[in-house]
Amino acid sequence: MTRIAAIDNDATSGRSRAAGRGAGPLKVAERRAGILFSLPVIVLTGALLFLPIIQTFYYSLTSWNGITSDWIGLENYQRLFNDPVFWRVLLNNVFLLLSIPFALLIPLLIAFLLHQHVIGWRFFRSVYFFPTAISWVVIGMVAVRFFAGEGILNSLLQAAGLGGIRTDMLTNEYTAMVAVILTLIWSVFGTNTIIFITGMATLDRDVYEAARVDGAGAIATFRYITIPLLMRFIQFAFILTLITSFTALFSLIFVMTSGGPGYGTTTLEFFVYQKAFKQGVFGYAAAIGVVLATIVFVISIGQQRLLRSRED
Repeated sequence: MTRIAAIDNDATSGRSRAAGRGAGPLKVAERRAGILFSLPVIVLTGALLFLPIIQTFYYSLTSWNGITSDWIGLENYQRLFNDPVFWRVLLNNVFLLLSIPFALLIPLLIAFLLHQHVIGWRFFRSVYFFPTAISWVVIGMVAVRFFAGEGILNSLLQAAGLGGIRTDMLTNEYTAMVAVILTLIWSVFGTNTIIFITGMATLDRDVYEAARVDGAGAIATFRYITIPLLMRFIQFAFILTLITSFTALFSLIFVMTSGGPGYGTTTLEFFVYQKAFKQGVFGYAAAIGVVLATIVFVISIGQQRLLRSRED
């Protein structure tokens, strides 16, 4: 019997090796076909994404006026890091970065409540998503009407008997930045809420039932079950909100404050526009763009590594 089993095993391994040899050319052909079909996308992505990135880095090392360029090495970066306005603008981006936890936590709490199917949850889910369907220009115009001296905010305060704290938030550096941050949080609220609702829909309800049986309350369930299981969705929402706050607020700031008062609401993204299209120093603006891209990349990678280490 042992000898028969050995012969059978040899035959089986022989068939496996034969199958492996037969699958080799097929796998190579499939790999070649995959590369061939992916090549147009790779070329298009390289032409529209990677090539401009390389060009931006090159022009950041030149004195470029939009037509001609002269190589100056790292002079633009030296000038940038010695510019006090740059550090003031960078501080505005830090304020935006510090607002991201609020732009994630509030939608996460609302998504958790909607996931419990409270009364009217379908209606509120549609209402919360509404800001996502509005352009940044319209959002900016609404924000101006809301935060201005004769705006809706002061009307609400006066109606509540708090007319004594009447203020025009858009005329002060720091209150204008607060207005931009509040508008940002409101504008990404719908997107992040939908992301978290979608993530919660993928969670196993048996886990929640087991938690209820063990006597866990809503707060404990949210903290120890929902948040850990949604970590990938939180990571995605964080990166999306980070990119939005650092590279997608040009239209909003242009309509609301035009970067003012002073440099109170000027972000690195808007600073690129000011230097390139108002002052014509395109090489210097390219250097700002490189610094901005580097900051976003470093924060994204650091956040991914932090979450991965916590999961491990």
